[in-house]
Amino acid sequence: MANQLLIAAAFIGFLGFIVLIGIYSATYRQNTTADYILASRCVSPWLTALSAMSTGQSGLLFLGQVGFAYKIGISSIWLVIGWAIGDYLAWLFFFKKLRQISEETASDTVSAFLSQNFSGARWISIISSVIIIAFLGSYAASQLIAGGKALSVVFGWDYYLGIILGAIIVMIYCFSGGVRAEIWTDAAQGIVMIGSLLLLLTVAIANCGGLGELWTKLALIDTQLVNFSPKNLPLGFLPFLIGWIVAGFGVVGQPHILIRAMAIDSPKSINQALNIKTACGLINSFSAIGIGLTARILLPELISAGDPELALPYLAQELLPDIFVGIMLSGVFAATMSSADSQILCCSAALTQDIFPQFANSYKIVKLGTLTVTMIVLSIALVGDKNVFLLVTFCWSALASALGPLLILRVYKIQVNTFTAILMMGVGIATAMIWNLTLGLSSIIYEVLPGMASGIFIYWLTRFFTSNSLFSIGKRK
Repeated sequence: MANQLLIAAAFIGFLGFIVLIGIYSATYRQNTTADYILASRCVSPWLTALSAMSTGQSGLLFLGQVGFAYKIGISSIWLVIGWAIGDYLAWLFFFKKLRQISEETASDTVSAFLSQNFSGARWISIISSVIIIAFLGSYAASQLIAGGKALSVVFGWDYYLGIILGAIIVMIYCFSGGVRAEIWTDAAQGIVMIGSLLLLLTVAIANCGGLGELWTKLALIDTQLVNFSPKNLPLGFLPFLIGWIVAGFGVVGQPHILIRAMAIDSPKSINQALNIKTACGLINSFSAIGIGLTARILLPELISAGDPELALPYLAQELLPDIFVGIMLSGVFAATMSSADSQILCCSAALTQDIFPQFANSYKIVKLGTLTVTMIVLSIALVGDKNVFLLVTFCWSALASALGPLLILRVYKIQVNTFTAILMMGVGIATAMIWNLTLGLSSIIYEVLPGMASGIFIYWLTRFFTSNSLFSIGKRK
């Protein structure tokens, strides 16, 4: 009982600290929808970097990626490497232009940027907003599920209680200061993520007898665990790696990360934020893989009689003093909240700014929209799939396939008619879903590659067969 109280004290202390940061950020707010949605475009590179890292890695890192490494071994490293390369290229070539053009066109949301106030833009705005709410809302629900699963391990709660607690906490600081509160709290959560992962990794490796012993013991369990080349790749390694590179590049279709580039204080700050985010993100990702591998040695029973996605909280309980278990648990919860809050706010903005623009300038209605979206996300989490890794990766691919190709065109100011834009979004999602759910080919090549490729193909096909004047959005109103 005393152990549980100490863990709870550390955990509650951290949550209180995070809520206070969110509330304090409200002292800097301006009671305008632009400030609520974009923090008046004045976020520093450091805050942008830490916030983008924590919201991008989320519960996928602490639960999904650890569980993935636990099951398949060191070959999971290619997911990290491929994803990091793709993510870096997307930021490098597109995000500076996104920041610049979004300000020039007064685009405060991703849907507004995609339509950019051209004739025929209303349809693009509505359809892209519906896609954002559907898939980003499900993405946010997966984060609440991840947090609930972690709390159920440590405290023995029904995991639904953790889901509800996460939703309440996210709502408190979203209401306090909008995206500014979200970015500030995400940055603090990002620091805790780095520290907690490095702590557990160090202790876990020591308990395995060092890196050499870890490698030897993994090989004794299954030689595939120490094989850098993934097995069962009918098309070979290169298409597999390219698939994950494109998966990372799929960040161009993730509204909760795009909005951070739009909120940074200057386009010139993008590269600095990118370098900070990449370095911190790689530390976290490699740490998560290491933890998954050590858990395979120290918690072998999870492979047959447990949930590998819970390896990290189980390992923390096994190896760390109680106060550090609380800190580690707070790190897991931080990761889930840092994504859920930004995703909920993006969905709220899509609802109140793009689908119902008549309420766009009402600060109170925008907050009501945030509450409404939170209730929707909470409902999805309570009845949804418990597999965090699969849910997150599929929502990521759907958003990347639907919005990514169109965003690339708009960043480079390439004209596209309304019919083509809608077709690109629809075919992109359909391709990703068929590739994953019907054909089951995602283990060979992640579905972002065929999904985004099909969207680009539709653009070139319609450009060849139709006139750009058809349903044109190339002419300003």
